[in-house]
Amino acid sequence: MTGGSGVVVIDNGGGLLKAGFGGDKDPIAVVPNCMAKPPGGNNKKWLVADQLQADDVDVTGMTLKRPIDRGYLINTEVQREVWERVVRNLLQVDPSNSSLLLVEPMFNPPALQHATDELVFEEFGFNSLCVADAPSLVHLYETNCQPMLFRAQCSLVVDCGFSFTHASPVLQNFTLNYGARRMDLGGKALTNYLKELVSYRSLNVMDETLLIDDAKEKLCFVSLDVPGDLRLASGRFKDNPFRCSYILPDGITYKKGFVKDMDEALRYCSLPIDEESDRKEHGSETNKLEDRKKPELSQNEFVLTNERFLVPEMLFHPIDLGINQAGLAECIVRAVQACHPYLQPVLFESIVLTGGSTLFPRFAERLERELRPLVPDDYQVKITRQENPILGVWRGGSILASSPDFESMCVTKSEYEEMGSTRCRRRFFH
Repeated sequence: MTGGSGVVVIDNGGGLLKAGFGGDKDPIAVVPNCMAKPPGGNNKKWLVADQLQADDVDVTGMTLKRPIDRGYLINTEVQREVWERVVRNLLQVDPSNSSLLLVEPMFNPPALQHATDELVFEEFGFNSLCVADAPSLVHLYETNCQPMLFRAQCSLVVDCGFSFTHASPVLQNFTLNYGARRMDLGGKALTNYLKELVSYRSLNVMDETLLIDDAKEKLCFVSLDVPGDLRLASGRFKDNPFRCSYILPDGITYKKGFVKDMDEALRYCSLPIDEESDRKEHGSETNKLEDRKKPELSQNEFVLTNERFLVPEMLFHPIDLGINQAGLAECIVRAVQACHPYLQPVLFESIVLTGGSTLFPRFAERLERELRPLVPDDYQVKITRQENPILGVWRGGSILASSPDFESMCVTKSEYEEMGSTRCRRRFFH
């Protein structure tokens, strides 16, 4: 054990699992929370967690098994395999001598709480368990890092994760559950949408979840001017500033997908409006010539143009894609309006972004533009993105696990055996 305490901290996300020891700054393991099997018969063995990240592993066409669906633990057998790999091999810790701080999703149904407790105490035999939710841990971390910014001990945590998006008010490290609002959209939905677009326009990648997920993370961005960027994206080939190619692995020369020209791909996230007309005028002269010179595409690559900013657009205007849900800005406003009027101006001034989906370039700027018309004029809107939105929840858990009061917050294995899961869980209510 290398950590500063005997407490194992696990942020059990739907996409990535983060695990380490309480008191450490960063987790030891940040691994896919899934199992995968290569194509080609039943004799191939399943790869678990960090095995999928090995340089010599070709992820093309892999069959995935995820323990978490729509944010909730539904397959304890797969979760047991992933935890076994992480706890025994990566952390190299004996659960019977350790406590566990587990990050659970909000509004976790009692049946799934019981299944989690059985996994923790009966399967792994942890000495004690403490359950926390993500918003309170993000708030705890931010108040420790920037105490002057959060003097009111109040914030609105916007968690855009793999399975869902939550806007949750937090007051003095307690999440106000009655004010939390949820969107059933996250990184998984964006990846699936990108798979559909590429499969329809280019080549069939419906089975390439891990590759498309990588392409999304490297190439997608949030547009500040969607109509203007759509006009630019209608340009032909070299006249299209958003055009870029993603190379699929061939299994021989390279086993990981990659962007063909990363510098070119990052050159334009979203052009200023005043430059748009200049580019269009310049490009119109060469359109006819470019029509005759269509670039040759190999069989193992696909091209992205307007998909790069239309995919993240789903979070802001899901109704445009036929999804009957409020956009992110409206979700935040509803969460704030559910709180006491005295809290509302403070919440708008202390919005914290966390979760991997907030890493899209210009995400915070676009959200502020969407929010400003919906917020009263005399309220300020201030949005802070975490230094590392993927690790923010885990780091908050690490701080909590190293606090002097942590042991009193835990349920021990003997208490679980004596009173059962339901009565023990009451300790985590607030």
